[in-house]
Amino acid sequence: MLDSDDKRPVMLGEYLAANNVTVRQTAAHFGISKSTVHKDITVRLKELDEELFERVRQVLDRNKALRHIRGGQATRNKYKAQTKE
Repeated sequence: MLDSDDKRPVMLGEYLAANNVTVRQTAAHFGISKSTVHKDITVRLKELDEELFERVRQVLDRNKALRHIRGGQATRNKYKAQTKE
């Protein structure tokens, strides 16, 4: 039987892969730190479920490729909100 340390990386990986979300969104959903999520899905998950790890890796790679766009959009929204005030 798996203890909670073995269940959590699989649960996080399944959520991230199924919903195509970021590490930050996954951390917020489960109420844990993004460092914990990242460590679980990049180190521990690889040892537990390699197939799931590959699916998660694809999502992480996609998120990394798009993060500059999300950051730019966040900055744009910030200044747009300031102008309205």
